[in-house]
Amino acid sequence: MAPQTDIGIDFGTNTIVIYAKNKGIIIREPALVAYDKDSDQVRAFGEEARQLVGHTAGNNVAIKPLAQGKISNFVITEKMLKYFVNKSIGRRGFLKPRISVCVPSGVTEVEKRAVIEATYQAGARDVHLVSEPVAVAVGAELDITKPDGNMVVDVGGGLTDIAVISLCGIVVSSSINIAGEDFNRTIIEMLRKNYGLFIGEQTAETIKMVLGSTNSSESSEQMTVNGRNIDTGLPKSVTLDRDEVQRAFRSVINQIINGVKNVLERTPPDLAGDIQSRGILLAGGGCQVEGLQQLMERRLGIKVLVAENPASVVAIGTGRYSQVMDQFENRREM
Repeated sequence: MAPQTDIGIDFGTNTIVIYAKNKGIIIREPALVAYDKDSDQVRAFGEEARQLVGHTAGNNVAIKPLAQGKISNFVITEKMLKYFVNKSIGRRGFLKPRISVCVPSGVTEVEKRAVIEATYQAGARDVHLVSEPVAVAVGAELDITKPDGNMVVDVGGGLTDIAVISLCGIVVSSSINIAGEDFNRTIIEMLRKNYGLFIGEQTAETIKMVLGSTNSSESSEQMTVNGRNIDTGLPKSVTLDRDEVQRAFRSVINQIINGVKNVLERTPPDLAGDIQSRGILLAGGGCQVEGLQQLMERRLGIKVLVAENPASVVAIGTGRYSQVMDQFENRREM
């Protein structure tokens, strides 16, 4: 018999990451669709879509199927999901896989059904939807099958999911529309206001990684930023330093911390005690912004840990979810 294949899909605002059992991360591409407005057709997905939109003329536009945790276009979402599932499983000459898809906690029942149907049509034998905080906990190898409290904060691209998990379920949670993209928007607004400089989203992302990230091989104290003079429309360069970026980030960081505080205030006392002992787990690409972990610890008085491979932990946990739930159900039946 062919070996069982489990696949986990982290369907994020900016990136789609796919994990395969016994293989690890097999796909990491932009969560983008290239759409031709002239022909009213989808031209490409993922990395191919990014290159097509950025380097070809015509009416090709980039569409993000997810925006702040909500599915913006059902049809395009289904097409993209089918494309990546087929790309990950290849030819159908073996046992169809069990596929777990991680979705934001705020998706509606209609959106859930659309994702499930698209995944089945793409070749799944069985489909599970996994909430992002649960996926983070599983990917970080927290034992969520016990009656202990685990707190997870997943700072994604368009949404931050905060949850307390116990016995494989979410006890209390909150999703806030403040996340990684807001750091980029803060950089864009700061340069416009302070320097009269207009930059694009990709430049803002680069600044965030170089001057604002705790995990950058290019980390430095200053960098030259090229853009367009807002008044003249001509090219312009400015020198930006790390401290200025950190100050700009503070308002976004404060909103995330306030969201965590709100969930803690609604957490049952016994589980809150567990969190005080165990700490809070941070994950998601946005959690690597410098200052978030340290300021959260000071403001909340609780140890804060960053997940190993924070940008991949959701996909890893999604792929392992079925196995964890099998073990949990077997334990309950004993």
